[in-house]
Amino acid sequence: MSKPLLTTLAAACALAVPALAHSRQVTLTAQLKNYGGDGAYLAAYLTDAKGAYAGTLWVAGGKAKYYKHLSDWNRLSSGDAKRLNGVTGASVGAGRTLKVTANLADALIDAGYEIHIDAAVEDMRDSPSEIRIPLTTGNAGKPQAGKQYLQSLTFQLQ
Repeated sequence: MSKPLLTTLAAACALAVPALAHSRQVTLTAQLKNYGGDGAYLAAYLTDAKGAYAGTLWVAGGKAKYYKHLSDWNRLSSGDAKRLNGVTGASVGAGRTLKVTANLADALIDAGYEIHIDAAVEDMRDSPSEIRIPLTTGNAGKPQAGKQYLQSLTFQLQ
């Protein structure tokens, strides 16, 4: 197996089987702007130090036909047959807050991984990688501004 494939496989296993690895709870809080449109579809996912997809944390928005508008996530995760297992919910309205918690392997923290959120709103411009935050202990608790639909994203490590 190639090294990138092994790295991706190891990260996917660490995300999928946190009980077998030392893990921490990560809580993402995404505050949306009052952008004046319908509910937003959001995809929260991880990439490794080389920008390769490492796993989906959450997808807000229940109609799969619109996932193509979450273009970076959709392109990167298309080969992950389990990308949506237990990680979907309703879209998020303008001015509202999305709060989700996931277990991540300790090995992913301070190891070059990034949290990404793609955003899309019906009849408005898509925003791939609306926010990108390095998954580091130093960034925990520090709000990061979004580009178009997200006022901020904060993550907490427990």
